[in-house]
Amino acid sequence: MNETTRDRRRIETQERILTEARRLFAETGYDRTTIRAVAAAAQVDPGLVMHYFGNKQQLFARAAETESRPLIDGTPEEVAEQLLERLRQSLVEEPVASLAVLRSMLTHPDAADEVRGNPHVQGSNISKAIHGADGELRADVVSAVLIGVVLGRHLLKLNHLAEADPGKIVELLRPAVHSLTTE
Repeated sequence: MNETTRDRRRIETQERILTEARRLFAETGYDRTTIRAVAAAAQVDPGLVMHYFGNKQQLFARAAETESRPLIDGTPEEVAEQLLERLRQSLVEEPVASLAVLRSMLTHPDAADEVRGNPHVQGSNISKAIHGADGELRADVVSAVLIGVVLGRHLLKLNHLAEADPGKIVELLRPAVHSLTTE
């Protein structure tokens, strides 16, 4: 077997482990997800998980990494629309890595720290576009509302929210998000 094939198989195995770790962290949270469970789901030996990712905390940190997206930027109106579009995307496609962190943050302090430190969740870059003395507070309120909607749809599976058209949800939230991002 040549080195390229071996490297490709290693990368595929690591991705399979991360996929299963994200799924398990999202479904059961940090405390209830074990290295053994991740290994079994990925059909590998637990020692291989440890070899690639170290311990459970390091595995969680890697699994919690989300795709880098451009920071929210622009006028308050543009910021509101960018936030609503990201929400729509999160309602259409279940954001497994984000859900893993969100579910886990409720029971594990390190996961909560991960959420607070994530610029895609944190409102700090949003607050730059929100003018006024309470811009940072309004940015955090917007973030909390959007996180709550995603949690309600994908984790809590609230009946009407879980079944609703993502476009309809965005339209319902549009006035609130605009009022919070503009003076």
